[in-house]
Amino acid sequence: MIYLDGDIQVYDNIDHLFDLPDGHFYAVMDCFCEKTWSHTPQYRIGYCQQCPDKVKWPAEMGNPPSLYFNAGMFVFEPSLVTYESLLKTLKITQPTPFAEQDFLNMFFKDIYKPIPLIYNLVLAMLWRHPENVELEKVKVVHYCAAGSKPWRYTGKEANMQREDIKMLVQKWWDIYNDESLDYRTNAAEGGTETVNLQPFLVALSEVGAAHFVAAPSAASSVGSKWVLVYGVALAKSLVDKVSL
Repeated sequence: MIYLDGDIQVYDNIDHLFDLPDGHFYAVMDCFCEKTWSHTPQYRIGYCQQCPDKVKWPAEMGNPPSLYFNAGMFVFEPSLVTYESLLKTLKITQPTPFAEQDFLNMFFKDIYKPIPLIYNLVLAMLWRHPENVELEKVKVVHYCAAGSKPWRYTGKEANMQREDIKMLVQKWWDIYNDESLDYRTNAAEGGTETVNLQPFLVALSEVGAAHFVAAPSAASSVGSKWVLVYGVALAKSLVDKVSL
């Protein structure tokens, strides 16, 4: 399965990611150069995994940190066993600055495998590591930089006046305003009927098949990611049973 944050837009087909070899957790490496990383040794010494040769990790600090991914987009294998292990580990894990992103990196570090940044272009890469960006090849854009949300864009925040940022924001709006992609319009015109999954989710909760777990931090996206992981795993298990 492929998880996508709510502030992500897919601009090209990524179906081939479903065919990646099993046994790995796939995601794009993050960048340590923004001020949000100021609490880390990586930021303090100027080390970034996006350009590891620019500032070497000091030998006196031991081994370099494990590769670290941005959790706005990842490819994973649904598994009830993994889900149960995630919950057990979550309950004994202290809150961290990047909430679920830190937790997922810790949990999946042994099977994490990086994929190209075209599958999760964090906008800070445009000014921090432009040498690594091939904008014309980017398939997935992550509007997570401060001031970059297209629906709240003013252009006043730092780096938001860049022409490439303006182009990507406009691209988001072009897709948003494309009525041919509006499922509500299609349904009204006799197209595919929309399905409301809310009653199904409520029913799962009422019979005890779905359980909601309190997140260990205030990050708003944490709960949704755990519900997603569980929902996907549950759906997969049900499909497997039906196919037997």
